[in-house]
Amino acid sequence: MENGTAPADDAGELSSKTEMFDAGAAAIVSGVLPGEEKEPAAGVARPVLWNRNFIQCCISYFLMNFAFYLLMPSMPLYLVEQLGVDASRVGMVLSSYTIGLLCVRPLSGYIVDCFSRKKLYLLSFAAFAAMFAGYLFAAAVFTLMLVRFVQGGFMGLTSVSGNTITIDVIPSPRRGEGMGFYGLTINLAMSLSPLISVWIYDTYGFGPLVLSGMATACAGVLSVSLIRYPARAKVPRPKFSLDRFVLVKALPSALAYMLVAVPYGMVVSFVVLYGRGIGVADAGYFFIFMAVGVGMARLVSGRLVDRGKIHHVSVCALTMLAASYAVFGTVHAAAAFFACAFVIGVGFGVSVPAFQCLFVNVAPHHMRGTATSTYLTSFDLGVGAGMLVAGFIAQRFDLATAYLSCTLFCLLSLVVYVRMVIPSYRRNKLDV
Repeated sequence: MENGTAPADDAGELSSKTEMFDAGAAAIVSGVLPGEEKEPAAGVARPVLWNRNFIQCCISYFLMNFAFYLLMPSMPLYLVEQLGVDASRVGMVLSSYTIGLLCVRPLSGYIVDCFSRKKLYLLSFAAFAAMFAGYLFAAAVFTLMLVRFVQGGFMGLTSVSGNTITIDVIPSPRRGEGMGFYGLTINLAMSLSPLISVWIYDTYGFGPLVLSGMATACAGVLSVSLIRYPARAKVPRPKFSLDRFVLVKALPSALAYMLVAVPYGMVVSFVVLYGRGIGVADAGYFFIFMAVGVGMARLVSGRLVDRGKIHHVSVCALTMLAASYAVFGTVHAAAAFFACAFVIGVGFGVSVPAFQCLFVNVAPHHMRGTATSTYLTSFDLGVGAGMLVAGFIAQRFDLATAYLSCTLFCLLSLVVYVRMVIPSYRRNKLDV
């Protein structure tokens, strides 16, 4: 039975299937499938992280994000220059994918946990790639919003299934380190894609840019097909349970993560405008300094998490972010602007692997999709709220006040973490 409690007569069969899947799961963690021989690793105590499956997961995730963010910097130019769209409506088109993302994310975890993860990853990734064709035919604001909305939904399902498979193939003793490197791929994609996007758009136009994005996404689909992942045994689930869509045990972590994501939403939406307002030349370089900070932090933060320092890492990151936003909102100088960008990047680079492990480590294997969905949804909600809060505060005060309020959100997240997350995590942590 797919839902509900399995009958007693099927208990033996279910146990057998579960044992078969456990063996398969152990195989993908080690990077060696049944029937293959693993070469002995003399003198190596820790399990191998960079096996063929983990590498393909990283490549796939990089290609998905590179393809998507390839359109981000050039889409406003296309809308204004070629379609004559009013600047006030550009934001509606750009943000429509976020709405699609949020509509799918709460359901995607349950879908990933109920069906074959690799098949779902392949199908959703292929649909995500196919939606690029819509940009070639959409010539009005509504149709462009519809294309981005649908593509955002498939991107949400693709990211949840991809994250879940990656968690499955990472050896649990190196989970923090593995997720740190995995998350680094999106930072690399977001750093490289704007440079290539502007060059393609200026040289060849919007059509070839869309085709480049589609080709990149198709390469991602091919990369997913190379991941060797065993079929999953069906696991009985209750008919009505909030855990179908939200990992209840991780709700304290979700609240803390959502609060710290609010400042991130403020940064990505208004930081260039803020930089120009305080006289910083080339304020767009903020994202480069931030990406460098994220990359450097993730090289070491995951290992600290794997060594049992998850709470130390999280508390230090939240404290660092609170202090950096206080300086960012008060010291109006170019040096402080870019220095804070780097420190903010370090803070987020340190905190993201730790927070993701907070969700995954309290979820049984058959609910890792729900855990990943809850993790990503809390971040999306925080980022969306940050965009709204920043605009609200800036309209009544100024952006400096908005960024000062980021300190408050980080401190609130710190309080929630210490008072709620740590006790909840200690009660519910699983040894998986």
